[in-house]
Amino acid sequence: MPSATDRLSQILLKNKVVTEDQLARALLRQKETGASLGRVLLELGMVKENQLAELIAKELGLEYVDLLEYKINIQATTSIDEAMARRYNCIPIDFQDGKLVVAMADPTNIYALDDIRLSTGYEVKPVVSARDDILNAIQRYYHLDTDVVEAVLQERQEEEAEGISGVVDDTPLVRFTTTMVAEAINRGASDIHIDPRENEVLIRYRIDGVCQEIKRLPKNIHDGIVSRIKIISDLNIAERRVPQDGHFAMVSQGKSIDFRVAVLPTVYGEKVVMRILDKSSILLRLEDLGFLPEALEKYRQAFMKPHGALLVTGPTGSGKSTSLYATLNVLNTEHKNITTVEDPVEYRLAGINQVQVNPKAGLTFANALRNILRTSPDILMVGEIRDRETAKTAIEAALTGHLVLSTLHTNDAPSALPRLIEMGVEAFLVSSAINCVMAQRLVRKLCPNCKVPYEPDLEVLKALQFPLDDMDELVLYKANENGCSRCGGTGYKGRIGLYEVMPMSDEIKKLTVKEASATTIMKQAKEEGLITMRDDGFTKVKMGITSIEEVMRVVAI
Repeated sequence: MPSATDRLSQILLKNKVVTEDQLARALLRQKETGASLGRVLLELGMVKENQLAELIAKELGLEYVDLLEYKINIQATTSIDEAMARRYNCIPIDFQDGKLVVAMADPTNIYALDDIRLSTGYEVKPVVSARDDILNAIQRYYHLDTDVVEAVLQERQEEEAEGISGVVDDTPLVRFTTTMVAEAINRGASDIHIDPRENEVLIRYRIDGVCQEIKRLPKNIHDGIVSRIKIISDLNIAERRVPQDGHFAMVSQGKSIDFRVAVLPTVYGEKVVMRILDKSSILLRLEDLGFLPEALEKYRQAFMKPHGALLVTGPTGSGKSTSLYATLNVLNTEHKNITTVEDPVEYRLAGINQVQVNPKAGLTFANALRNILRTSPDILMVGEIRDRETAKTAIEAALTGHLVLSTLHTNDAPSALPRLIEMGVEAFLVSSAINCVMAQRLVRKLCPNCKVPYEPDLEVLKALQFPLDDMDELVLYKANENGCSRCGGTGYKGRIGLYEVMPMSDEIKKLTVKEASATTIMKQAKEEGLITMRDDGFTKVKMGITSIEEVMRVVAI
């Protein structure tokens, strides 16, 4: 079998890329240096990197991929570890027809192809890319660069030796922060957590609502990272005793990304959380959020009314804002004057007036809402009802011919009504103004590629009040403990909503006026056919979308 050097020599001569004299000179240089023939040709300037890659692809009948232009599938890159990628000068870039697409500098390396196939379980479809582009992609898509970490550590040690503190403009530190942020965006993280411990620092990303540890760093790198983030967030780097909030923005892959930064002093140093907000225009559809047909119809009937208030409740990170944005996309027509007041403006929606709260300038939710009402809006969205003044203004707006959408922090839909009354809104106003309350949570979806069927324990299901009427024909699924390459080894991929939609019936309105408890209202709502979030979740368990463990993680018994 001819060697790789012989094969490349024949390709070059056949396509008249080099002359025989040039090839002889390159082969002589190769013997002297021990480098590959391709690397020698590049160093001598006889060929260009992309030209060489395209030539190899053409000769082998393979596809050439320009990694600078190709949108790499971040899930594919997790199929193999960084060590293997560097060993074979390759990187997985996509999935096609059940095969793993791998960009390679040398697609004739059968040992690499066999190794990747055995380690991933996928048939491999090799494509050809420039070697330098592959190395750059490995640098960009794999874990935070160890070389950068070591460089930052060395810089900090030198500063400590020289008695310097607070130096934050060194190149390794800038590179480290940029790499950390870019990797989080590529992985689809919603938050970056920098957690100081007694002897180390943890870097964690929140992906699909769950924190995942990415890297552990030496403790003496911590202050430099925090100071760098404070600088770009316009925070006081000298102040380490009190919490601070800031923000910064960047453009990634053509999208405007906003970062909300929170710094919290702890016993081991300052903890930093960066919330990642994609501010680009989006088109969300209610049908894509996970509504069951009955719940969606009830919700749609509520927001299609010309006036009244619609509340979405749940804890932080439960997808409330996403549901409201999807609702606004349905309501957004040229005939409607729609205005929102938010903190922060998470998405940009064309054709809608969006107001950013600015407490320092005196622009609070309540103040902004009062002024917006002077602009003759048809539909209002209040990002969150936080206080009595905002609550009363929103309810009054709903009673004076406006459709008001807003969010509230309660555990379930019935609890929203007593909560508003506790905030100081008269019970009869709450009863008259509210059209519907919807509570929601987000659960992770089982990875469709590796989810595992299993026989559940019936006693456990009974204890959880899981419906057992059709268990004879039902197949339940759980997450694969080891996951697969498509889900990054977690067993879950993506999230879906659990919804509890409670329209305001006449009986519930009467209970509200009487200031009944949330328990009493819940009992009445169930008698009227309310599907609770737990029931909604169990239906999605039966459908094979999520697991019982996920439902019970976010919904109380």
